[in-house]
Amino acid sequence: MNVRTTVQNAARQLVQYKMRSILTMLGIIIGITSVIVVMAVGAGAQSLLIGQITSVGSNLVAVLPGGSEENGPPAAAMGIVITTLKKADIDALRVPGIMPHLVASTGYVKGVDTARAGEKTEDVTYTGVEAQFSIVEDIRIGEGRFFDDTEDKTNARVIVLGSEVRRSLFNDSPAIGETVKLKKESFKVVGVMEPRGERAFQNYDTQVFVPLVTAQKLLLGINHVSLARFKIDSAEHVDESQELIKSVVRARHGIAKKEQDDFSVRSQLDTLRVFTTATNALKLFLTAIAALALVVGGIGIMNIMLIAVQERIKEIGLKKAVGATNRAIMQQFLIETIVMTIVAGAMGIILGALIAGIVALAARWLGYQWKYSISWNSIIAALGMSAAIGLIFGLYPARRASRLEPVEALRYE
Repeated sequence: MNVRTTVQNAARQLVQYKMRSILTMLGIIIGITSVIVVMAVGAGAQSLLIGQITSVGSNLVAVLPGGSEENGPPAAAMGIVITTLKKADIDALRVPGIMPHLVASTGYVKGVDTARAGEKTEDVTYTGVEAQFSIVEDIRIGEGRFFDDTEDKTNARVIVLGSEVRRSLFNDSPAIGETVKLKKESFKVVGVMEPRGERAFQNYDTQVFVPLVTAQKLLLGINHVSLARFKIDSAEHVDESQELIKSVVRARHGIAKKEQDDFSVRSQLDTLRVFTTATNALKLFLTAIAALALVVGGIGIMNIMLIAVQERIKEIGLKKAVGATNRAIMQQFLIETIVMTIVAGAMGIILGALIAGIVALAARWLGYQWKYSISWNSIIAALGMSAAIGLIFGLYPARRASRLEPVEALRYE
């Protein structure tokens, strides 16, 4: 039997029995749609995560308190409070000649309180940082200035506002020189940051910044830092700088073996590799779950094709009586099933692409840097899975049809 003629007959069967064909293909359509949506949304989410990480630069090295496995997250990153990292450790790394490629560095501590300016209040995250913070994080000041080294070392009560905090507390009134209270302590506003938006999952526009030691002593009552960041002159020198940081901090903490480290050193490149590996594994896992719907759809197609064989017994008997071979009958039903699943796959691809596009538009409307990605590989894979489902689940009905005896088939009522 000619394959082209068989394909044309299969298409006619789809058109002739529209409702049954649609219901038969529904499982495959849903399965392929799920696969396309999961792959596209996974790629978009991955691009968002990677974009957030790379937005702060690839030449940053972070030091966190608490040890960790080489490729595992530090304990401090899991929200556990560890006090092993001190400002003195950061100062030791700033000594001229210790880190030749160091550009700037800062420690960080954080707290939450209500900021007050006159009668207005705003719940804020306050961040204690050092004067070089503006260099490390590429901060731009819209009004006034950032605090300097002298103010940082003398526990000055000065504060820099994020753009949204400034608007909430002062509206259109001047902010520079005014007083803002945190925890009953008064701070003089010396600067306002330019709007920056969200980077690395932080929105500095909604935060306020005070000198590190001031935050430690006046606001938090602690002597440790929760994070330190070091800006290196280029990404090529990041690995070398990481090793220097480890050797200096180990010497200061009296650590002989790396297995005893009470701190963790991570670069943005390390973080990027971890996130990429994790998100790739998650995408694969979710795609595998979505593909289970294809199995359900395949079972539905097999059932419908078995019914079709039962309904067309006389047709099969007639074809065999005029010379059709078992192979030709089997080929006919297999091709019909494959055509049906490929059409369903194409419909699922179109529907999945539309849904993924809507998700991408919604994410961009909300302000996220979301990448809309439907790759040719995913389209080819979806069509290939559809054809494979048709072949696998169409094999039994086709084999059953080919084994019908012509005489019995013609006598079937």
